[in-house]
Amino acid sequence: MTGDEEVVVRTEGRTGRLVLNRPRALNALSHPMVLRIEEALTAWREDPRVETVVISGAGERGLCAGGDIRAIHADARTGGTASADFWRDEYRLNALIARYPKPYVAFMDGIVMGGGVGVSAHGTVRIVTERSRVAMPETGIGFVPDVGGTYLLALAPGQLGVHLALTGASVGAADALLCGLADHFVLSDRLERLVTDLAHAPVHDALAAHVGQAPPGRLAAQRAWIDECYAADTVEEILDRLRASGVPAAEEAAATLATRSPTALKVALTSVRRARELGPLERVLAQEYRVSCAALASPDLVEGIRAQVIDKDRAPRWSPADLSGVTDEDVARYFAPLGADRELRLAAPDTLQEVPW
Repeated sequence: MTGDEEVVVRTEGRTGRLVLNRPRALNALSHPMVLRIEEALTAWREDPRVETVVISGAGERGLCAGGDIRAIHADARTGGTASADFWRDEYRLNALIARYPKPYVAFMDGIVMGGGVGVSAHGTVRIVTERSRVAMPETGIGFVPDVGGTYLLALAPGQLGVHLALTGASVGAADALLCGLADHFVLSDRLERLVTDLAHAPVHDALAAHVGQAPPGRLAAQRAWIDECYAADTVEEILDRLRASGVPAAEEAAATLATRSPTALKVALTSVRRARELGPLERVLAQEYRVSCAALASPDLVEGIRAQVIDKDRAPRWSPADLSGVTDEDVARYFAPLGADRELRLAAPDTLQEVPW
């Protein structure tokens, strides 16, 4: 498919519709798709006929499962630059969505992971349903949350964002709302009617008849042990606290962390904590770009994708194999400047300056 076929772009009444159209691949984002979305948003920004943008996914399984990690695997194995080029345009799109001057309504129905979070959770109105499963599962493939994910997770209450960043756990509607990843709950069988209403009425008026109460989540009741355990200074200390907590859910989280890339865990913890201090999204995206480019050259990204997606043996051989082998210097390399000609530079409206600094 071309970018045009992979993203259905059309107008319906007062709305501009974006439909991610790779249902067999769970609408995973390709580079042409990112460019097509950016093209449509740029055109609609100045089009008075389009008052609201709505993004959704084709098929019944979800909005978007993330980026095309098979393509990233092939690129990383050969030392190519295609992934870095893709991320540059993808992160620019994330920033465009976050600063878009018109209401941007995202239907986060079904699976919404990685890059899917990037094209939805930075929007103006983020809608989850009873089928929503939202996650940033990157540490499981030797990668680190990106697409502005560390920015979003850094804003979550307490230590919830750190928990989600390190474990890669998926959350349902209520927990997505609690973590600030979504704004409203709408039953999935009402989405089509909501689309019709958005085509004829302002967002606030259209939403009024459809927003409901999400079924109870899990994280609110787990805040005590999450906030206590993930407040530790290091991943090693976090694991010690989880294992010693006596709480079954905490012990399950520890068991999950033991399967993740040790390097990715340490870099993810640093990324989220640094994101809290960086300020606007654009600065965080610039940091994430450095981290992603460094990960592209690391053995864990290739190995993680191999184990989870290519061979599917679910037995990655991480390097280093345990947390003790990952030094502070190893982590620092992920945040090192790329050089003036390689940095991601995005204009932050509140600073009127390009970033990174």
